[in-house]
Amino acid sequence: MPIKPQRKIPTPAAVERIAAVTDPVVRNLQITQCYHELSAAFVERTGAGANWCTFATWASKQAGQSIRKEDLTRSLEALLGVQPEMEMAFREVVALATQLGTPLSAETIRKTLWHSLTAAAVERTGAAIARGNKKVFEEIGWEFARFIMSCLSDTAYDEANLKAFCRDLRPGEPPAGQQYLRQAFTRYYQSLFETDRKKQAELRLLANLEIGYHEQTRLQPEIAEALDIAMIHPNELKTRLLSLLFPNDRWQSQARLLLLEMLGKTSLLDRALQTLVSVVRQQIRLIVTEHLMTMAMPNDIRLPLGQDLTAGFPVSLRELYNADLRTLLGHIDPTPDSLLGSGAVDWADLPDRLHFIADLFRCFHESADLFLPPFLAEQVVVLKAGGRPGGRL
Repeated sequence: MPIKPQRKIPTPAAVERIAAVTDPVVRNLQITQCYHELSAAFVERTGAGANWCTFATWASKQAGQSIRKEDLTRSLEALLGVQPEMEMAFREVVALATQLGTPLSAETIRKTLWHSLTAAAVERTGAAIARGNKKVFEEIGWEFARFIMSCLSDTAYDEANLKAFCRDLRPGEPPAGQQYLRQAFTRYYQSLFETDRKKQAELRLLANLEIGYHEQTRLQPEIAEALDIAMIHPNELKTRLLSLLFPNDRWQSQARLLLLEMLGKTSLLDRALQTLVSVVRQQIRLIVTEHLMTMAMPNDIRLPLGQDLTAGFPVSLRELYNADLRTLLGHIDPTPDSLLGSGAVDWADLPDRLHFIADLFRCFHESADLFLPPFLAEQVVVLKAGGRPGGRL
């Protein structure tokens, strides 16, 4: 697929400027666009075949949905009143509040309780993903920009230039070391001068996987946190509920609580709130997991990460001969040369995640759609000016 030349290729300084943006929503949009521009600049020199930034573009766009909290909030709101156990718990709390003489409507109580239960989970998920988005970009996006500037224009293999680039990459395993990045950019460089198209494709797949391994190892804390649903304790929820019922009179709230105790109703309230917290926690975990385990692809395709891939391997990567590539796949892919079991059961589990990513990179290595722009041209103008574009993102 022909890629339109980019007027301005992102530089390391541009990557630093984007990473320094404090608004996580704007920063994510700029990161996504920058990945697209880095990917396009890379493929202009290398020809067809995905690079790591190609996949990062769409992963970052998906991350933006969680950072903006829009889809996740809507999904959680759709739960209100759907689960029978949750509905029963809500009704019991409302009934007890009515006995206390609250002037508030049942709907107001329900919505306030729901917000108290879900807001922290949504905020925690979005914040963790935003940190991960920035963390990866300011390291790997910066190295891609530096590689494009330093090495991509070489017309002949220059060992000294390659070594100069790799010298700044720290030795050792991730998360602290950058040995896999050093290996990956070496493969990319070697592929520039490889005339055998199949060997070239295998080198680039290997490079993508090595960066993916480094990236996912570094992201493990943020992904685990995004799925760790920290929720309000039932006792705190009871305190908030009483403050809601009697916002202008703390003593009246305490008097009503004492009355509940005298009537033997506190155990009923405690049980109702504990049930509510338990049911909501379970449902939020399912929804957040489903939300994070769906990848937005071009043309409005949503790829469920918990299901085995069905795209199949391209001809150039159907059989693999590169020894280093086969060794790495043997380490991260329990079913090499097969898509069986590629779906990730638990996205917080690093080996499970790497298995899916290994097959994803291999299946979509030659997908031309991955090079489509993630945003409309008018949206790009706004986000490059530091604003939040309108329309669907």
